[in-house]
Amino acid sequence: QVQLVESGGGLVQTGDSLRLSCAASGRTARIYHIGWFRQAPGKERLFIGRIGWSTDYSTYYSDSVKGRFTISRDNAKNTVYLQMNSLKPEDTADYYCAAREWGSGEYDYWGQGTQVTVSS
Repeated sequence: QVQLVESGGGLVQTGDSLRLSCAASGRTARIYHIGWFRQAPGKERLFIGRIGWSTDYSTYYSDSVKGRFTISRDNAKNTVYLQMNSLKPEDTADYYCAAREWGSGEYDYWGQGTQVTVSS
């Protein structure tokens, strides 16, 4: 099993920056990559981006956040970060990280989420 805990959410103003953290524990050697998602009130959960976990640290982003959001990781802390810049009210959502295991076709483990509210 893998456990994921997000943190860093809060209330910010338009144009502000915020960094979310996703701390992984448990059988982290099974992780292929970590993804970030968000879900706005009343809407479906959407993919933001991902980063490789063990053999490569490549990143991939959805077009909606490319250029504003950056995913990185700290190996020593088993933590993945989502740096969000130039935040807009439409970025308001619950943000989740998820882990996909090697050989899996889906995200197998999810964190509890952290709320981000961007005021105008």
